[in-house]
Amino acid sequence: MSEDIKDANALFDLTGKVAVITGGSRGLGRQMALHFAKAGADVVIASRKLDACEEVAGEVRSLGRRALAVAAHSGKWEDMDRLADTARDEFGHIDVLVNNAGMSPLYPTLEGISEELYDKVLSVNLKGPFRLSALVGSRMVAEGRRGSIINVSSTASLRPSPTELTYSAAKAGVNMLTMGFAAAFGPLVRVNCIVPGPFLTDIAKAWDLEAFNARAQQTIPLKRGGEPEEIVGLALYLASDASSYTTGALFRVDGGSW
Repeated sequence: MSEDIKDANALFDLTGKVAVITGGSRGLGRQMALHFAKAGADVVIASRKLDACEEVAGEVRSLGRRALAVAAHSGKWEDMDRLADTARDEFGHIDVLVNNAGMSPLYPTLEGISEELYDKVLSVNLKGPFRLSALVGSRMVAEGRRGSIINVSSTASLRPSPTELTYSAAKAGVNMLTMGFAAAFGPLVRVNCIVPGPFLTDIAKAWDLEAFNARAQQTIPLKRGGEPEEIVGLALYLASDASSYTTGALFRVDGGSW
């Protein structure tokens, strides 16, 4: 093989890397945690419920990698500080950060949104990713470490609807953070954003799936929702050296939704 042609497996290899994933106990976060481990990474799994994090940490360890479960609320500044410190204390450094935690509670009317609900949605979806990225990215730069920050937004940030307006606004902010942090932390740290459409994770249990599937036939070229494992290819690309010249980018993964 020519020296200027890298082996494909080497491009996506995460051996020796440490990844921190918020919202890592289920859905897209769990899939990323397990596949990062399969690619060689040690993984910190964070979410509000420690027992759920421990369960995924056990799955990671069964793959031969180290894992740490941390109970942390992404809407709380002090929890993000503690998560960053705990991960560094345990593993010595962080190479990959995935800001995946999010929430989009239902509300009856726009005027019925309480200040408490508004603040909660903005805190979990926007404040947490800002604080954690600021801490981890700054430390990566100070350590001279070539790292990767992966934000998880939503197509609701591009096509807002009245039924998820606060969530849409928060995720649009995540899109902006992606570009701003990419400028702030380059050239050492790359910052990119996955923009998922509808995925059939635990949250889909609350959907009217018959209505969703009918709508998907009309508005999604692939005519279905995504399966959680279908996020993995892009996540591995962004976490690894395969994306070494990619930063400040937003990647839609939505079956071509319009």
